[in-house]
Amino acid sequence: MTSTASEFLSGVTPARARRQAWTAGGLAFVLFIAASWHLSIIGFDSRFVLFAQEMLRHGPGFFPTTYGEPYPDYSSFSTWLIYLCSLPLGQVSSFSAWLPTCVSSAVLVGLMYRLLAPFSRRWAWLSIAMLLLSNTFISETRAVSLDQMLATVSFAVFYLAYAADHFGSARRLGAILILLVLGFAIRGPIGLVVPTGILCSYYLLNGQCRRLWICALTALALLVVCFATLLLLARLSGGDALVSEVIRMQVTSRMDGSEGSSTLFWYFSSTFGNYALAYPFALLVLATVAIAARKQRSQALHLMYLCAFAALTVMVGLSIPQAKKARYILPMLPMAAIIAAYPFQVRAGRCFEWLRGLTLTLCCFIPGALLAGLLAVRPRFPEALSDIGPILAALGILQLTALPLLLRPRLRLYGLPACAVLAVWVSYIGVFEKAERMLYDTRHFTQAVRNLTEADPAPLVLHVMGKDAKAIKFMVNVDEDLQPVFTETPGQLLALQGPANVVMSNNDFQALQHSRLGQLPVRFSGRFDKEDYILLRVPAP
Repeated sequence: MTSTASEFLSGVTPARARRQAWTAGGLAFVLFIAASWHLSIIGFDSRFVLFAQEMLRHGPGFFPTTYGEPYPDYSSFSTWLIYLCSLPLGQVSSFSAWLPTCVSSAVLVGLMYRLLAPFSRRWAWLSIAMLLLSNTFISETRAVSLDQMLATVSFAVFYLAYAADHFGSARRLGAILILLVLGFAIRGPIGLVVPTGILCSYYLLNGQCRRLWICALTALALLVVCFATLLLLARLSGGDALVSEVIRMQVTSRMDGSEGSSTLFWYFSSTFGNYALAYPFALLVLATVAIAARKQRSQALHLMYLCAFAALTVMVGLSIPQAKKARYILPMLPMAAIIAAYPFQVRAGRCFEWLRGLTLTLCCFIPGALLAGLLAVRPRFPEALSDIGPILAALGILQLTALPLLLRPRLRLYGLPACAVLAVWVSYIGVFEKAERMLYDTRHFTQAVRNLTEADPAPLVLHVMGKDAKAIKFMVNVDEDLQPVFTETPGQLLALQGPANVVMSNNDFQALQHSRLGQLPVRFSGRFDKEDYILLRVPAP
């Protein structure tokens, strides 16, 4: 099979495939960004929103800042993206903060369609559906996610290499190098290593040893240059102290487990839940291929093997560092989704027919399962789920739409996955995301504290809130520069001389009941990040 011939396997010309890829990416972007305006900022997003807020107030720099000081764990590239998206609005909002991630995810969807459409539009569509139904992809797309951006960069590198060998595209070495630098700018050293590992796995499985060595050595030289540049910028921004912190936070702490550690094979077990449905179905498909189709030879099957090897490279490579989080292996998700949808490319074989039926049947009943689940848990969470009537109605309509499609061969292939995707995203945006922001809200408590303290000014003390932890979630809701005092022990707090406004958790306040501070009246109490917090006014001595 020639390279050019592969472009017409599904009857899709290159120009038409490009248009359809743009359409797929555009529709996905609308889904990703829906209902993202002016939501409260919670969790990990707080850090990046605070970075962008300080950049809006003080102007861009080489590193993001917190409390006016350079933050060593990231370069300012991702903050720049949020900053540029926020400039027209004059403020950082959930929309402008998520916009770079949503664009990145939409580009990923378009690239997946462009890669697979020459083989089969069915394979392309079901792969995208598997991607959109995966838990971690949903939660990371609706957030500030450097790992999601890195997943797009990594897949783009894979696509360029494959397109050059099989679609008659020019070999764009310059574009690949730019993508590797972009990966470093987004995610630091790991952002260059991961796409390089995927590219090397591609060349290794294809037996292209010369290109493998050129890729590895070029990437190594590029890594040295990029890291040296990063350290130079750190020296210019904060001297030797910042250089040491950059090395510690971006390299050594990830390897030695000082940021938390997990077992060696944690990714291989935890991914069943974190990356369902794509990962479990990918393993099932690989087992089926090993049993029923190991002697088959086709270009589509070879692409599936390339995806499997690339995904394995990511999971094994990122298992070596001690620090492990589910989002770190997002670059393997597009590969898993492609493998999971492979049965829709294969026309022969009873096992693959059974897998197609299982996938479509599951898609058919996802809306009903979500509807039943929400009805079951609604009595247990009446406050958070009190106004989900429209969501329940939408799920009911989707289920009623899906049931007859199951018996319509020409419609079910595209209709059932569409119903499943819409049901999952409607439930996530309208129920889970809303309930999560209610439970982990920090805006209302912070604004109430600021209203009280502005009327009675005094130094603000944040007790046992962590300068890089809960304090960030407090500061992201403050619309001005503020330099709070941080205390970590009761002794440090008792040594402070008033007047002062002290914010602490109710549990920490109860531990001070036998001290002079424990006898002070509570000026305000409320929920902050799913905990009870209070505000004290410490008078002057």
